[in-house]
Parts: sequence; C-alpha cells; structure tokens
Amino acid sequence: MRSNHPSDEAPAASKSPGNGSPGVQFLTVPAELAGQRIDNFLQARLKGVPRSRVYRILRKGEVRVNKGRVKAEYRLRAGDVVRVPPIRTTEQAPPAVAGESLRNLVQASILYDDNGLLVINKPAGLAVHGGSGVRLGLIEVLRQMFPGSPFIELVHRLDRDTSGAIMVARKRSVLQHVQAELRAGRVGKSYLALASGKWPRGRKLVEAPLRKNTLKSGERMVSVAPDGKPSQTRFQVLERFSGATLVAAEPVTGRTHQIRVHAQFVGCPLAGDVKYTPDEENRRFRGLGLKRLFLHSASVSCSLPSGEVVKVAAPLPEELESVLAALRQG
Repeated sequence: MRSNHPSDEAPAASKSPGNGSPGVQFLTVPAELAGQRIDNFLQARLKGVPRSRVYRILRKGEVRVNKGRVKAEYRLRAGDVVRVPPIRTTEQAPPAVAGESLRNLVQASILYDDNGLLVINKPAGLAVHGGSGVRLGLIEVLRQMFPGSPFIELVHRLDRDTSGAIMVARKRSVLQHVQAELRAGRVGKSYLALASGKWPRGRKLVEAPLRKNTLKSGERMVSVAPDGKPSQTRFQVLERFSGATLVAAEPVTGRTHQIRVHAQFVGCPLAGDVKYTPDEENRRFRGLGLKRLFLHSASVSCSLPSGEVVKVAAPLPEELESVLAALRQG
C-alpha cells in the first residue's frame, strides 16, 4: 500500500549524516513540508508503526525538534531538525487491508469529490484513522481505494461514534488553505444532536473551557475546567420532545468532545453517549431503538484556494431518523 501522507508529494526530509547513535535519525524539514503536524510527519516515516506508539514517543520526549520537546499538534517549519529515535522492528505491524464491504460502504458514502476536496458521510463506528487499538480508519481505507492518488489527508476529525460530513484533502494546497480557514473560524460545521432532557430556553451559546484528561485505563475524557482551553459552541433548538430536545450545534472552536461536554455542562447530555451520559438516561433511549451516540455532522462549508465556496450536506442516517419518529409518536 502506498502511503499518501504529505511527504509523498514533496522531497523527503534530508538526513544529517554522522549525528547521534546508530539508528537515530536527524531529519531537516524542507520548505515543502512546512505546516505539517509532527505526528503525521513521523507516521509517514515510521512505516507500520502504530499511531499510538508515535504518540507515546512524542509524550516521552524521545522525539525532539530543534533539541526541544514538542506536542503532537506542533506544526513543522522549514529548516526544523527532527530527532527520530530508533524503533524496534518487533513493534511494527503489517498494515491492515480494507475488505470489499468496507470499501463499498465508504465509496457509497462519498458526497463530494472535486477540486482536490473529498467530503465523506462517515458511518458511525468508523474511526477517522488507525491507532490506539484501531488498525484501520477512514483515511487508511481511502488511501487503499485510491492508490494512484498522490495525496490524501484529513482536513479535520470526527469522533469515532459520530457520523456525518468530514472533509479530506486530495491536494496539499487544499489542505493548507482549508486548515488555515479553520484556524481563522471561516469554515462552517453544523451538527444535529439529540440532547437528553429539556434544553434551557434562551441558551444559545455555551462558553466553557475544556481540559483533556487521560484515565488510568487509558480512556480519554474531557471536562469543563478553569484551566482548560477556551471553547464555544452555538446551539439552536429545532424540536422539543418529552424528555429530549433535538438541537443544531455549531462549534466555534474545535476541541475534543466539545459538543458532547458542552451539552453535558448545561444539564442535557447527548442521547447514547456512553462517556458523558448516565446509563439510566441512555437506557430510555435504547428503548426507542437508539444503539449509538446521537451526534451527526449535518453539513460542512468552506472556500477553496480558487475562491469557490463549497457547501455539502450529509443526510441523517435512517437509524437516527427512526428514533426521532418514535419520539414524535410520544
């Protein structure tokens, strides 16, 4: 399988000879790779190494950029010198291969494919990338489906349990442009969510700082905390039911689990959310046929480098529509 990371479209990072102990690499970042995240840079060079291992060597400081520690979100600059530690081959695993049924599912989920941009109606349960116990994600499936494509890279992410529209770049220029628009707050993302309980009237904006925590089990949780990152979500009530509210949610910032935790913060956690919603509440929704988190990326919109504006809507899955139908019947 050919890797389609950004590095495959540009010259490889140059190695500095004679530096460090055997097996340690010192790579100088060329201008063509400026702006790429360090985790993706490493993943492209450590073929077959699980993404979880890449994150671990970053956390432990085994990877250095200009002799200093960096986080996975660090974006490389031209001329950066990256120290890549030796990785034992016993830790490498052969890449997983997507079966025909999975490929067909992803193919049928393509909503838009033009101008160097893909928009996929991601099925719930499919991770966006492999790692942390997941051998195969959406991006790996797409790279196997389009082996001749010189570049396929996620523009943004969705939680594994969230369905709906997600953008994937097929050109480096598109990736850099749309991600810059994301950072500037000029990309539109709208979600549909079913909140448990009665959404407070007049509560249209939730501003609550969020902090990521990792439990002893390794599970990642997010909580509202004074020392968290500033976070904002706009909510709009679309339909009220007995014991539930259908809302539209537009994240102003893009934090992990943001919509889910902000809904919990106002006392209306999302239906089917096993992380943030009490089981007794989820049990009631399971009785209505809900088998997953009720959170769906309903639409995305962005401009392209040409100035053209693209807006793509993803229809609500039938499994969620049937839950709304059951609620309407009372």
